[in-house]
Amino acid sequence: MLKNILLTLSFILLSLSSMSQEEALFQSILIPSELIEKSNSVVRYDVTNIEVKAYNKYIYTKTRLITILNKKGNDDYGAAFQYDSNTNIKKLEVKVFDAFGKELKKIKKNDFQDVSAVSGSTLYSDTRFKYLDYTPITYPYSILLETEIEYNSTAFFPSWMPLDGFYSSTQFSEYKISNESDVDIKIKTSNFENYAIEKHSDFHYSAKNLKSLKPESYSPSFRSFAPYLKVALKEFEMEGVKGVNTNWQDFGKWMHDRLLVGTEELPEAVKSEIKSLVQGVTSDREKAKVVYNYMQNKTRYISVQIGIGGWKPMLAEDVDRLGYADCKGLSNYTKALLKEVGVEANYAVIYGARNITNIDSEFSATEGNHAVLCIPSEKEEDYIWLECTSQTNPFGYIANWTDDRDALVITPDGGKIVHTTSYSAEESLQHTTASILFSKEGAIDANVTIKTSGYQYALHEGIQTLPSNDQELNLKEYWDYINDLNITSMVFENDKDNVVFTEKVALSAKNYAAKSGKRFLFEPNIFNKVTGTPTRYKKRTLDFEIDRGFTDQDEFIITIDGSLEIEAQPKDITVKNKFGSYSFSIEKVSETELLYKRTYSLNKGYYPKEEYKAFRDFIANVVKLDKSKIVLISKS
Repeated sequence: MLKNILLTLSFILLSLSSMSQEEALFQSILIPSELIEKSNSVVRYDVTNIEVKAYNKYIYTKTRLITILNKKGNDDYGAAFQYDSNTNIKKLEVKVFDAFGKELKKIKKNDFQDVSAVSGSTLYSDTRFKYLDYTPITYPYSILLETEIEYNSTAFFPSWMPLDGFYSSTQFSEYKISNESDVDIKIKTSNFENYAIEKHSDFHYSAKNLKSLKPESYSPSFRSFAPYLKVALKEFEMEGVKGVNTNWQDFGKWMHDRLLVGTEELPEAVKSEIKSLVQGVTSDREKAKVVYNYMQNKTRYISVQIGIGGWKPMLAEDVDRLGYADCKGLSNYTKALLKEVGVEANYAVIYGARNITNIDSEFSATEGNHAVLCIPSEKEEDYIWLECTSQTNPFGYIANWTDDRDALVITPDGGKIVHTTSYSAEESLQHTTASILFSKEGAIDANVTIKTSGYQYALHEGIQTLPSNDQELNLKEYWDYINDLNITSMVFENDKDNVVFTEKVALSAKNYAAKSGKRFLFEPNIFNKVTGTPTRYKKRTLDFEIDRGFTDQDEFIITIDGSLEIEAQPKDITVKNKFGSYSFSIEKVSETELLYKRTYSLNKGYYPKEEYKAFRDFIANVVKLDKSKIVLISKS
């Protein structure tokens, strides 16, 4: 029955000859119930055809019918298209149908919203977007999209994801390339084996009845487990510049020779200035630090998405004159400055994001969304990576944005894949110390010092740039489990040379401990509790990942009012497994003084779904142990 429906749909979309058939077909009741379950939208029919005419031209056509089931699916209809001077949108039309298959609206190309692709941080862009802006009357409703686009730049080639994303299922999807040129085409498929996907030929695939996927706690990125196909031409053109893409070395050689050469010339005055700044500095590392600091103080980041596909950097002399550039321009400018002081550096393309995303080492293509700089060394693990868009980053520090991932390094000999700096759990340390006074009324007064390094430095150092009110709110949110928290002073110290950020906070809180008659129930872990337990699942469906490891060490000196004494306290404990470790101890230093020590470490790793329960149990145990209580009783 479903096969007949899809064949009918294909016929109708081509001919649209019978309105009664069309209305019946677009009724949402035709969607199989298993595709509606856990879905905000259902892709009913999505057919992409690509005709490669030459190394510098292809025609893209798409017919797509999607049913939006609820408000959360409104962003799923996929009617947004980027274009520029090398893109000709020849056809763009949408029809909207209600749940019963009745046509509600017809939207033609000129009725689409047409805006510049300029974001708040973008100075200029020669790219524009056409997108559908439709406000539904009721749910469900269906969108039929038909488009034809001619591309005269082939560096960016459409991929295929038969599943759009989380909470979206697919009834039928097809992807086909017709190669009418003499250019070789590369294809790489990922994660096809677990889905109902049929290969008709090397360039023709289809998928049927793919159920929606639901995100789960600690699940890896969607693309790491969902079906994905990507394509690249071995010869391509980027806005008039022809390139070769047999492998990463070829691609990098093209980038170096055609995009970077001739962009590094600096004014003579700048050359003299930067050379004078490193006089007497002997090591390349220290010279590079001087140059990096010079660049940070002289420039600022602003996006400039013009030129060859937004891939060619601004001239270094223009960056110096204007004092601003995007990631490409700033990285290239810093490279030019380093060259003047005799330090070798390489431009690099990377994915910049909180989530770790690699340049695919096995498949060369136009990838990445960011540019950085690297200073090579004998060993790749000793490479120095420079984030040139930041005015505050310590020299060589890249955690939380471009750390621990494969990047494409561009050298005069071509491109090569190099892994960026990763920060181990031992390096990513948060050390919290505190001196605490506990009163006979159950209140606390404390002086707290938090020192962070490695990956955890990036989680804390941003507080220093906030207004004082926001700094206080930030700390109160961090300690949101402490009632009636009053911050009395805050001091922040940023040691950029050693990459250590220090927060010194004085605070108080009334009624911290719960009182029961003459007794207080006092939780000694005041300043670094784990409070959240990962979601419980009856049946976990996805593997899980801890993308960055860390270590927390805590030492609190707790001075108890002399009118109180300890009636009971928890025993010391140590827990260790493949996911991490946890320990705490309470030492009675004197009749009124306790020393609380705690260490909690979480290990980076990718784990099968079958081990999720054990991981959740470990975190749940940490939450429980962090709530351990001391019983204090009045002496009188």
